[in-house]
Amino acid sequence: MAKKSQPDRDGAPAALPLPGVPRNRRLLVGVSGGIDSTALLHALVQQGIRKITVLHLDHGLRGAAGAADAAFVKALARRMKLPLLAARADVAALARERKLSIETAAREARYSFFARAARQTRCRTLLLAHHADDQAETFLFNLLRGGGSGLGGMRPRAVREIDGVRLEILRPWLGLWRADIEAYAGREKIRYREDASNASLRHTRNRLRGRVLPMLAKEFGRDVRQSLWRAAEVLSAQQEWLNQSLCLDGEELPVAALRALPDALQRHAIHQWLRRVRTPQISFALVESIRALLPAGAPRAKINLPGGQFARRRAGRLFVEGTD
Repeated sequence: MAKKSQPDRDGAPAALPLPGVPRNRRLLVGVSGGIDSTALLHALVQQGIRKITVLHLDHGLRGAAGAADAAFVKALARRMKLPLLAARADVAALARERKLSIETAAREARYSFFARAARQTRCRTLLLAHHADDQAETFLFNLLRGGGSGLGGMRPRAVREIDGVRLEILRPWLGLWRADIEAYAGREKIRYREDASNASLRHTRNRLRGRVLPMLAKEFGRDVRQSLWRAAEVLSAQQEWLNQSLCLDGEELPVAALRALPDALQRHAIHQWLRRVRTPQISFALVESIRALLPAGAPRAKINLPGGQFARRRAGRLFVEGTD
């Protein structure tokens, strides 16, 4: 089985660590009501961190259960004497409108909500409760989807510009396994909401968790999550270094500068650019189709992107626009 606390350390600690969390800065904390985010909020308050605004988004997918989650989080924030910002989104409508999967549309709605909350509160630091199991599953998901240069996993600290808001995202529990969080919640008698959809095999990530990872563990004779976690960590650090080295920021890319790069760096720069402009479902094939716009005299000057947008080359720049 995977080791506890951190992927290379045995034994679950009595109090879960919060590495990288500023103690005296105002913070936004995303709380769904599930065990991970509820335990994170509990740990923050337990360790004396109280400059917190709780954020909760009802995705509009689970009817009465979603409303009950929202009520639970509202009561939790009230009990802890913390301010709450809550909202509801119609994720199914967003998925239809932008031709996205439900999972991708939910993520888009969530981060747009976080950006609005950051603007409203004038707070730019967001904490999320992703853990080591999430990291391993995300790496495997991206690998099988064919994400190419997007294989690196989540980082403990990332800065993203979302809807014009520069947001610092902290994930202090990326080095903790889900079992650590469950043990902590049990010791502290933390109440939380169970999301029945987490057991549904209709969702790709649930199938990875419930079928693919156990099958791999059986075939290899060991729990493979730690190997996946380490691969994600290594590739994430490499990609972070490449991002700093390339210095290709902003919502447009200079075609001449891209042409001068080796193929591998072209792919990396384009992938990171697509992430910055919030293009969903980035694949190796999509990156390659954009690379085909780079040569002088390329027969095409634009390609369609997922989500009803397209990438265009004009006046020596690559940029993204809405549909004609």
